[in-house]
Amino acid sequence: MLLARIVGPSGEVVGIERDSSSIARAEARAAAAGLLNVSFMQTDVSDISSDKLFDAAVGRFILAFQPDPISVLRGVARLVRLGGVIAFQEPSWIPLLGLGSRLPLWSRVLHSIHETSLRCEINPEMGPDLYHVFQEAGLPPPAMHMEIPLGNNADFTRILCEVLVSLAPRAQTSGVSLETLGDLATLPERVQAEVAASNSVVSFLPLVGAWSRRQPLPCESRVTRPRPAWA
Repeated sequence: MLLARIVGPSGEVVGIERDSSSIARAEARAAAAGLLNVSFMQTDVSDISSDKLFDAAVGRFILAFQPDPISVLRGVARLVRLGGVIAFQEPSWIPLLGLGSRLPLWSRVLHSIHETSLRCEINPEMGPDLYHVFQEAGLPPPAMHMEIPLGNNADFTRILCEVLVSLAPRAQTSGVSLETLGDLATLPERVQAEVAASNSVVSFLPLVGAWSRRQPLPCESRVTRPRPAWA
């Protein structure tokens, strides 16, 4: 929806999602916002088929979950016109773990999510890894930026507590013990009480943005075709 507002009514945004229920929810949100320039394609990001070239490809929390992020990024880049923008935003957990180490319960929450992600073969440092992933995919070295929001209200801690609860079955099957966290139903309130008692701030998940412009690949011809604005 952010991109749809950027390109305006004369532009087009195509969202890629493999889950039909997620598409239905996204379509309802776009319709409620009055956005008529958004459509969705149900497919895996590694298997996008389109005869259009786009002005940009934008992804958030995508590559960290891919077994072969370089191949995925290379395939996405081929859908972007020469000179177009490729921009991705991915996480970096190392700063979060360090900043959270002062608060025992909060730190255990973060380490439990991190360890579960590692055992599920999710890359928690895909953000910094974007620098070499872009280049391995045939793109120029990207410009990069890290953003770390800070706060001490319940919104900062609630989201990651809910992530942990959603990961609990995966944690159990992958051998990550959550027993030291106590009752997960009361975890958000206990974490927030710890943060409030410390009279300090905690950080949200650090996000690394990387972007560059597509250059010609070896032996690639320059063909101009009609294209929408963003994907």
